Amino acid sequence: MLEQGRTSMSIGYAEQSKNDIRVVQMKSEEEARRISAFFLSEWSFDDARHTPGELDHFRHAPLASLQQRHHMYWYVENGAGDIVGVTSCKENEHQTDGYLWDYLVVHREYRRYGVARQLYSALEQYVISIGGRYLLTYTCDLPEYVPIQNMFVRNGFRQIGRYPDFYYDGEDRLAYYKKLPGAGESAAKPGP
Repeated sequence: MLEQGRTSMSIGYAEQSKNDIRVVQMKSEEEARRISAFFLSEWSFDDARHTPGELDHFRHAPLASLQQRHHMYWYVENGAGDIVGVTSCKENEHQTDGYLWDYLVVHREYRRYGVARQLYSALEQYVISIGGRYLLTYTCDLPEYVPIQNMFVRNGFRQIGRYPDFYYDGEDRLAYYKKLPGAGESAAKPGP
């Protein structure tokens, strides 16, 4: 049954205009559970050798984010109501208007339809609207992650670091940074 749905989902989606993609901000526990299920599905990541911390994040972070300041998730559904893309961000641990762009995941059958671009646009617009100074993000250096590395560069990020053997031996973490328009003008300053 999944195979049949998968084929009809991708065909129907391809017929839609890229401008018809509707990004939804997650606001409920039910949406959080659906996002967790999508992260853990066979259709989300090309590299499914997740670390224990990633698995913990996929299972618990969407729901926990509902209780956290500036920890947001956005998603895209297909015509059948299935989640086909997710992204998230949260303020840095120092709460100084810097944001970590966490995961961006698009269902394998829905790549190249503009889903990632729309999700990133919603995230960036949100962070700018609340006075965010910068976005910091990361990815693995394995070949499966070259498309997201290219997306970072296309969207004005620059690589600022490499953490050797971060995920597993031979899997480095690459860090990327983007200063946002108007950055620093509304940054919180410590009081007297």
